[in-house]
Amino acid sequence: MVLRRECTARQLRLAVELRRLRDAAGLSAIDAAALLGVNRVQISHIESGLAGVSEERLRRLAAHYSCTDEAFVDALVVMATDRTRGWWEEYRGLLPTPFLDIAELEHHSTFRRDVEFLLVPGLLQTEDYARAAFSSRVPELPRAELDLRVRHRMQRKVVLEAPVPYESLIHEAALRIRVGDRVTARAQLARVLELSEADHISVRVIPFDLDGFGGAWSPMMLAGGSVPRLDTAVRDAPHGTGFIDSEAQLGVFRTVFRRVKDASLDPSRSRDLIYRLAKEL
Repeated sequence: MVLRRECTARQLRLAVELRRLRDAAGLSAIDAAALLGVNRVQISHIESGLAGVSEERLRRLAAHYSCTDEAFVDALVVMATDRTRGWWEEYRGLLPTPFLDIAELEHHSTFRRDVEFLLVPGLLQTEDYARAAFSSRVPELPRAELDLRVRHRMQRKVVLEAPVPYESLIHEAALRIRVGDRVTARAQLARVLELSEADHISVRVIPFDLDGFGGAWSPMMLAGGSVPRLDTAVRDAPHGTGFIDSEAQLGVFRTVFRRVKDASLDPSRSRDLIYRLAKEL
């Protein structure tokens, strides 16, 4: 068995789900190894994402774990047998791993939802806006890495070409803050307006004059899995990017997103506000 040197977020998610199924069944790693006729170390490698698992073995494990959710098991099989080598792999070893993991997550998602308060969401950014945003980072990025981050962000937008539902909730503050100069800001608002016209893209603005809004305080992304149990939330923080997949926490993020969406302007009124902001520049 050849072990992976580095696991992707998707490979780790598969490993986590297999471990959760075993724990729910009340079985030990030794028990699982006996079911497959392998040693405990091999189960450990599978459940840590260091080793893959075949469709046959995965289905045998699911059956022994008494998992009756066929759609969920089928989704795990797809994750286990997928050999996609996406465009993001060219950045491996050049950019921090979360950049690659987010691109991979978006590529496989069945829907995407963003909430942003201080910046325009990455998928909607123009190149000049993205460069200005990355340039403000402390400590300052070397020019080569700055260029790589901007290029990676621009390539991420390929997911918007597919008719996968994308909802973006943006606070008015993010639309007013001039990350770059006036020209950059005007072009960025025009880009948001242009993208919001697509049938599969919905942009809603959280206005300043909203009474009693305290629904959320930090950026978040929710990406849909092929079944709801495989949804993933992503939270950005100063210390790094966090990928959240426990059902309890996913429920919290779904609730937060729903509340923020309910408090935001509808797409038509949001476009009107963005247009007015662009005219002020």
